[in-house]
Amino acid sequence: MPLFDVYPLYNVTPVSGKGIYVYDDKGAEYLDLYGGHAVISIGHAHPNYVKAITNQVETLGFYSNAIQNPLQKQLADKLEDLSGCKDYELFLCNSGAEANENALKLASFKTGKKRVVAFSNGFHGRTSAAVAATDNATIIAPINAQQAVTILPLNDIEGVKMELEKGDVCAVIVEFIQGVGGLDQGTKEFFEEVDKLCKANNTMFVADEIQCGYGRSGKFFAFQHYDVTPDIISLAKGMGNGFPIGGILIHPSIESKYGMLGTTFGGNHLACAAGLAVLNTIEEEDLIDNVNVMSDYFMKLAKTIPQIKKIKGRGLMLGLEFDFEVGELRKKLIYDYKMFTGGASNKKLLRILPSLTVKKDHINQFFEALIEVLAEVEEKETV
Repeated sequence: MPLFDVYPLYNVTPVSGKGIYVYDDKGAEYLDLYGGHAVISIGHAHPNYVKAITNQVETLGFYSNAIQNPLQKQLADKLEDLSGCKDYELFLCNSGAEANENALKLASFKTGKKRVVAFSNGFHGRTSAAVAATDNATIIAPINAQQAVTILPLNDIEGVKMELEKGDVCAVIVEFIQGVGGLDQGTKEFFEEVDKLCKANNTMFVADEIQCGYGRSGKFFAFQHYDVTPDIISLAKGMGNGFPIGGILIHPSIESKYGMLGTTFGGNHLACAAGLAVLNTIEEEDLIDNVNVMSDYFMKLAKTIPQIKKIKGRGLMLGLEFDFEVGELRKKLIYDYKMFTGGASNKKLLRILPSLTVKKDHINQFFEALIEVLAEVEEKETV
């Protein structure tokens, strides 16, 4: 049976990974500076992670949410401790799209309203409400388009004010650093004013931390760079270092009811073991400190390369913008220099999303290759 052909694929077949490297079926080593869309947070096959999952699958891999699962409470307590999100409650699911779907559903339950405000170039997932709030018409089917969503330009505070004052908006959903859209960020004034407007208009402020959370921005959550208090925080990607897990943190002002949300696989024993291994490793290895040190080092080197027109993002969620489309550059990096990097809807942007364990030697290796590739491009253009 053929696979449903929806992904353009590089001709590379990884079969194993260790730390910040992956290895293909021919034995070639690749420097992984993309982490499978920012999923690999503590490195491939981290010993803590392997041990936790192995021990758990040998005892109990799964049972439903109809029984007690102490691992869920351990994960919630550790997450509260490391994130500083005191008194929030945790609902576990399986992915980022599910997290945002549940966040928007919960916002609608809480407010009794149904319209969502989202922002240009935002990406929130591919499930029904989440994809409707995503600014990409090509992935929104007619069944999704029936959702009531208004897309506004980032930083358009007057637009947000006008929409919220209409009284029918249940949620404003934001990425504090946009992922797929190209690492754009709102201003401090914008985010903080949106938070105030939401609270004044019975609207839930939803922080989409699926890609920018879990230490990637240099704080545990990217919203913590600002003076805001989200009502709901969605998380996934780096949460499980590759094991499917997602969740939402829910402000105590939102009351739970039996049956309000639900999931079969969410919060299963294996997922919780993976999630705990990630949090314990972030703490034990001071990985958020490493994010900030490595980010500063990366930006210092990037500023020395004249072909880079703009450096975007923060922490280890970074983008290098050029005055040309980067598709061919990415191909050269992967095939000729054995390095994984990422693209974005901004075709001139190269995305860098390494494990939080990345070191200076890895960054040096990347920039040495980038300089050589750029020299090749310039030489080709002059011939």
